[in-house]
Amino acid sequence: MTLNRRKQRLGALAAAALAAAAVSTVALNSAGAQEQPDDAGIAQAKVDNPYEGAQVYVNPLWSANAAAEPGGAAIADEATGVWLDRISAIEGNDSPTTGGMGLKDHLDEALTQGADVIQFVIYNLPGRDCAALASNGELKADEIDRYKSEYIDPIAAIQGDPAYAGLRIVNVIEVDSLPNLVTNVSPRATATPNCDTMKANGNYIDGVSYAAAELGALSNTYNYLDVGHHGWIGWTNDDPQYDNFHASAALYGDLIGMNGMTADHVHGFITNTANYSPLEEPHWEVDQVVGGKPINQNGDVKWVDWNAYNGEIDFSTAFRDELVANGFNSNIGMLIDTSRNGWGGPDRPTGPSASTNPVTFVDESRIDQRHNKGNWCNQAGAGLGERPTVAPEAGIDAYVWIKPPGESDGASEPIDNDEGKGFDQMCDPAYEGNIRNGFNLSGARGEMPLSGHWSSEQFAELLANAYPPVN
Repeated sequence: MTLNRRKQRLGALAAAALAAAAVSTVALNSAGAQEQPDDAGIAQAKVDNPYEGAQVYVNPLWSANAAAEPGGAAIADEATGVWLDRISAIEGNDSPTTGGMGLKDHLDEALTQGADVIQFVIYNLPGRDCAALASNGELKADEIDRYKSEYIDPIAAIQGDPAYAGLRIVNVIEVDSLPNLVTNVSPRATATPNCDTMKANGNYIDGVSYAAAELGALSNTYNYLDVGHHGWIGWTNDDPQYDNFHASAALYGDLIGMNGMTADHVHGFITNTANYSPLEEPHWEVDQVVGGKPINQNGDVKWVDWNAYNGEIDFSTAFRDELVANGFNSNIGMLIDTSRNGWGGPDRPTGPSASTNPVTFVDESRIDQRHNKGNWCNQAGAGLGERPTVAPEAGIDAYVWIKPPGESDGASEPIDNDEGKGFDQMCDPAYEGNIRNGFNLSGARGEMPLSGHWSSEQFAELLANAYPPVN
């Protein structure tokens, strides 16, 4: 699948930052970019794949940041997600995270660009990120009513404005939420008090189903629920304490019927959001026999640790089937965030290891250079992954850049702020880990700002280690 590009001016907000330079707009398009209808307010019937034949919105704020970096102009026209991470982000709050553009501003700019698709991240659950601290949100664990009335309802009202009826609005709903209710709650050894609280009060379930129902009822929206990644949910086991895969799919199935949410309100699911898991490991298979037994049946290989998957393509395809078995429509599509999972650069292996020791074989063969698959914060050595692409595999609607490259996952040391963001030791490069990452080093970069804030150093590294390389 190829990416067709056409020149498109950015809005006035980005024009000054780019010294009036025109920036190309990405089109995820298999058969030529479609022209925007003369009347953008004309409603369209929902399509099977919203990215097919579509020009996807380029956030001018991110584009300006990227273009200002050495070499960044080569990717400054890529489409990225717009994160609505606080109530004030709906109107625009002039924060370093979201800038001065609110939801309506982005939608208006999408019309100006002639875009067909715009991507938003709905990300403000009460008690958000219960197993982490770097992206803890503004709403307390019991503030589900505020979440509904002050956050979701205003978003639904704006997205439902007839002026935007001609746009396909993709909503990525609540990253890093529901999988925590499987993996990080009692009696699991990986449980956290905050996740136990959110399971007990039901507000993650309540919030996600409400968001999906309210936003999914609109004629022009496409909801994709976040489902973690293979290094989190990929474990299948008959023992419930080790089964993440089937238990997670069943949990998502339980959403159907809550708050009026139906299967039709969910267009698909997204994996690897803001994470680093590669699409696939090109030099080895997870069930390959090395040293006399399959790798994923060898407890000595801690990198695999009995996981049934070692890449996002196989995981997302299999998890899609499991979600259908739990009540979702058979035509659901998957998205995979490839914004930082390229793992290129000089350290990328060019072929499989010759070792017959399974631990050495995996370590020398794998392109994913993290210390552990549980490491998620500002991973050193990471690179840009596949550029946004439509329908790259059966059942996968698109590779997308939902996490804007260059924006931090969290501060590497405590920083006072009014954004509700705490300090998480997993963002400290000196941290030696916990049970959730197998007590490994965090692998995080140092000198990083608050989550969502720009890091020139990280952007430069992602560009240098891009795979496929950036020309």
